[in-house]
Amino acid sequence: MTQYEIKAFDPQAARPSDFAAYLAFINRIEAEAWPEDPPTELEELIRELRAIPPFVVSRRWVVWHDQEIIARGVATFWNTEDNKHLLSFDIAVLPEWRRQGLAKRLLTLIAEVAQKEHRRLLMASTDSAIPAGEAFMKRLGARVGQVSSTNQLDLALLDRELLRRWQERAPKTEFELGLWEGPYPEEELDAIVRLREVMNTAPRDNLEIEDVKWTKEQLRQIEASLAEQKTERWTMFVRERKTGNLAGYTEVFWSPFEPETLYQGDTGVFPEYRGRGLGKWLKAAMLEKVLRDRPQVKRVRTGNANSNAPMLKINYELGFRPYKTWTTWQVELEKVLEYLRSSPG
Repeated sequence: MTQYEIKAFDPQAARPSDFAAYLAFINRIEAEAWPEDPPTELEELIRELRAIPPFVVSRRWVVWHDQEIIARGVATFWNTEDNKHLLSFDIAVLPEWRRQGLAKRLLTLIAEVAQKEHRRLLMASTDSAIPAGEAFMKRLGARVGQVSSTNQLDLALLDRELLRRWQERAPKTEFELGLWEGPYPEEELDAIVRLREVMNTAPRDNLEIEDVKWTKEQLRQIEASLAEQKTERWTMFVRERKTGNLAGYTEVFWSPFEPETLYQGDTGVFPEYRGRGLGKWLKAAMLEKVLRDRPQVKRVRTGNANSNAPMLKINYELGFRPYKTWTTWQVELEKVLEYLRSSPG
């Protein structure tokens, strides 16, 4: 019988040799999921694992075989006032070690955290490029909460004339465009907390999640995490001139560790301001800035729920194309515990 050992992995206490083994594991998993991307660098990995914001609680385990890491499990929950019922998890196993009971062993540890923290619902996402994940979730009896896609834009194919037209048509007499590079300005922070709540209007499909109610402290913790990871954030916003109210925003993230890829984050416009071209204005102005100030960027990636027709329409007009599909699954803790009790192996 093959011998292996499961140990907790604490990024704050891990030794250089632990990180080196973790990096080798991660790069094998990512090569399967993102074959066109360059491998992760050691500094990038260490910064990412050590920069988790304090309101995010993450427990991590790795499976060792000799000096090699062959599997990993992560349980994550937010120590906030909303979504106290929810715990997210992720399990990854090297291809040659799948179907040998490692995922079940890791899931047992994840379920123990859920029990301790009184989290009744577990949620995980699977990648269309790795069918083993979907098969595992189906064995658990999980149900689909949402199907989404990573969509990618090749900037070499971007229609710059389209960007010009969208900006020309913008209602500039009623609204003004603005930009925050890096941390949010302190004097705007209360308004930005309210602005970010626009994302609670995004499609949730069958996901059993509550509105996220951001706090100023959480936003500052996120910014500290971004700084630790050397990730730069640009946030472009539109403000109604008459009232001074923020009407919508879009944000992008760029890292020197992955200089050719820009990640599109949130884009949202409050319902009362929709139908006036503000979303197109935001996206076009941001892409123009990227072309001007980040010439090394070759592609933009974003994630969209497949049900989010308005945002998909804008993205497809810009030239974004589906790159891969994700399925977010949800399963009650009681059902997971039943699986762990009854499933062999």
